[in-house]
Amino acid sequence: MDTNEDRLAKVIAGKIVEAMRGFSRSIPVALSNRHVHLSAGDFAALFGLSAVLTKLRDLSQPGQFVARETVTLLGPKGSIEGVRILGPFRRQSQVEISLADGYRLGVKPPVRDSGELEGTPGLILAGPAGRVELPSGVICAARHIHMHPRDAAWFKVSDRDLVSVRAGGRRGLTFDNVLVRVSSDFRLEMHLDLEEGNAAALQNGDMVQFVERR
Repeated sequence: MDTNEDRLAKVIAGKIVEAMRGFSRSIPVALSNRHVHLSAGDFAALFGLSAVLTKLRDLSQPGQFVARETVTLLGPKGSIEGVRILGPFRRQSQVEISLADGYRLGVKPPVRDSGELEGTPGLILAGPAGRVELPSGVICAARHIHMHPRDAAWFKVSDRDLVSVRAGGRRGLTFDNVLVRVSSDFRLEMHLDLEEGNAAALQNGDMVQFVERR
């Protein structure tokens, strides 16, 4: 026959298990402001042949960093100064902006996964040594989750799956169509742009809950 102490212990144990289950489905959030990925050739055209891309701080994803250098985005209707470059260099330059930034610049960025640049609009980049006219490469980054293969196995998902994720709090909402990206170079993290994060009152480092695979 259970004593009061036994029943209390079972209740506490149940609460601990419940909390651990919730934590095991938690994913940290990183909010992404407008930024640019450059090819080495475009960087040289913007900053000079002798210029070097210099690290300001590391990003949470291994090997990725924020550079000290910035560029100006020039669109048909407006401009945005002081846009950070993220390193390292890429094969093709890419500009990631929000939908609101697109209205300001006069371009219509499609919602795309990073690197899917076919059929995207372009704009002009301006740096201290010159300008580069990009014929394409402007996107609004699709919301996504970086996962190591161990994380993917834990959540029972595969690369390119679409999942749903829930943000709690007073402005809580569910994000659908969240792209899963799996690589041994990744650490677990969900990336949203500032507009999406503000809609749910999220900040860097907040936790969201994995809901389901779609």
